[in-house]
Parts: sequence; C-alpha cells; structure tokens
Amino acid sequence: MFNHLTNLAHTRSITGAVGFFLFHVMLLVGLSTFLGHYLVTLGVIEGSVGSFFDGGSIHTMIGAIWTLVLGSTILTGKKLTGDIMSVVIMFLGVYLAYTVNVMLGMVVVSYLTTLGK
Repeated sequence: MFNHLTNLAHTRSITGAVGFFLFHVMLLVGLSTFLGHYLVTLGVIEGSVGSFFDGGSIHTMIGAIWTLVLGSTILTGKKLTGDIMSVVIMFLGVYLAYTVNVMLGMVVVSYLTTLGK
C-alpha cells in the first residue's frame, strides 16, 4: 500500500492509490501550514491563516497548485501528456481542488496513478 510513494510514474492498484492519497495529503497539510504561516509572517499576504481544514483561501490556493504540480508530474512521468483524456482528468482535479475541496482534487490525482503507460 505504501510502496513507491515518490515514484510518480509507477502504476498503482486501488490500495496503492489510497496509500498515495494518504501520504500526499499529509505532505500537503504540512506544506500548506508551513507556507501559510511564513507568508503571513513575512508580510507577503495579509490576514491570518487558520488551520488547513478551515478551508481558507490561502490553503485552497496552495492545495490547487499542489494538485496541478502533482498531476502534471504524474502525467509527465507516465508519458501521458499526449493523451487528451488524462490531461482533462488532471485539470478536472485542479478545478475540483479549487472550487469544491482540495481533498476531492487529490482523489482525482490519485486516480491518475492507476492509469497505465
């Protein structure tokens, strides 16, 4: 379940995709909290940054960018950038991460790891 977590070109089973989802969501929570805190501290953004699960705009932006970067590196690693359906699925995940919930966008990105080359 937790094999090849950093190998984004690896084709995973459903249980492997669940492990990938759990690992990268925990990584995203840490990254978002770290970046949000220090962006406010350095004065890059104004206001306060709540917890990741509050659904603040800063966390949503960081999560959507994370989904875009992770999805595009998966497609590049699997050499699926020429497959238009895979690209549409990746952008659907980014759209869902920005508009609905970052967790839902990460589910779509985890699905991309199950696709073959």
